Amino acid sequence: MDKPFEHILSTILEIVYEGIVVVDAKGMIIELNHAYAHFLGIEREDALNQHVTDVIQNTRLHKILDKGIEERGQIQIIHGHEMLVHRLPIFHGEYIVGAVGLVIFQGVNEQYQMMDRIHQLTIGSRQKNHSSATQSILEENSFDAVIGHSTEMTELKKLAMRVARTGMTVLITGESGTGKELFACAIHKESPFSKGPFVDINCAAIPEHLLESELFGYEEGAFTGAKRGGKIGKFEAAHMGTLFLDELGDMPLAMQAKLLRVLEDRSVVRVGGIEKRPVNLRVIAATHRNIADMVAKGDFREDLYFRLSVMHVQIPPLRYRKTDIPTLVHYYMDQLSTRLRVKPKRLHDRTMQLFYDYSWPGNIRELVNVIEVLLEIVEGNLIELQDLPEFIRKRMLTTLHTSHSGTNDSIGGPLKDRRLDSEREIILGALRQAEGNKVAAARLLGIHRSTLYLKLKRLGL
Repeated sequence: MDKPFEHILSTILEIVYEGIVVVDAKGMIIELNHAYAHFLGIEREDALNQHVTDVIQNTRLHKILDKGIEERGQIQIIHGHEMLVHRLPIFHGEYIVGAVGLVIFQGVNEQYQMMDRIHQLTIGSRQKNHSSATQSILEENSFDAVIGHSTEMTELKKLAMRVARTGMTVLITGESGTGKELFACAIHKESPFSKGPFVDINCAAIPEHLLESELFGYEEGAFTGAKRGGKIGKFEAAHMGTLFLDELGDMPLAMQAKLLRVLEDRSVVRVGGIEKRPVNLRVIAATHRNIADMVAKGDFREDLYFRLSVMHVQIPPLRYRKTDIPTLVHYYMDQLSTRLRVKPKRLHDRTMQLFYDYSWPGNIRELVNVIEVLLEIVEGNLIELQDLPEFIRKRMLTTLHTSHSGTNDSIGGPLKDRRLDSEREIILGALRQAEGNKVAAARLLGIHRSTLYLKLKRLGL
């Protein structure tokens, strides 16, 4: 390293307020700035060339060297203080050559609240107390209603904005509770059809024999009980606007064929009628199912899948974008406390860490439900671990115990095998979610693609 650059680097390390530590591939400390040394109560020179576990309490920086997966926004107890930390691997090509740790010298809740304030400044004032969640979303400023500042969500919103402006049919996929309707509404607001209506229909909630008339309408006398004068369907109702087909994966094959015909002809024929009625609209379809697998099994029409998946927006589950959890918590605490007319509350640092560590299988929908319960039944303004209702605490802690039971490599074969099985399951799940795209899977997992390749090789995948 040349002298001027070395001087610049050392100056940067010393002028920043945060604590910084750098370790090599063996976990030995090669750099520690004075701010961190002062906080630890040691001399900087005494820490150099020492293993990081011998110097920093409760560190996980050496674990980053093994896994190659960054950890952002974690809470670490150091000398009795709860500190917000980031741990990042350092790559040289495909190899991990070290890691850097960053400690934020501020209270954890202050950090979360600062993130929330930034978000509130970004989206401006919001209207509250709407009876319809969809109507509330539509009155928001398009993608500002989609909460999240993680890398995954930032890139996804950029993609969705580009997709929105094309006016083409869109397929949105993602697990239940990830916010597919939020994205559909946002895409509508940014589309050439934004001045028209937003009409939604849940394909899984309507019996098969009624779905056709709901979508395409019917003529007078088409069947017993048909309304006099007939009735328009969802397609005609959405003319010059957007039709949102939720849970498309549950649509029967026969209806899929008719949907494909409408998408290609841009016209509908009502049940019991012969007249073609032109429709000009945008169709957005969403499903939690893996459509590619359904096509392979013959449960979904391949031609319809190709017609829909040209513009594909894939929403990652909450467990793959955990840095959004603090922002989501503060946002919904504020929104729900106003709607429920209860005093605002906040989470204790340890409770927030539990929220952060939990896998949230129900995604944002589950998070919102838990927050609503806490606002209704917790009396104090600060929600601590012991304040969590038994069924919530038990669910979270049981899941964490199960997921962490095999993380210690030194305790023997069976638990190590269990950890590898868990890692294999997570990676396979990400690959399924990304439909085999390794770059997209690495993004979902929050790791570099070269790290994913190494893990696939190690796991024999």
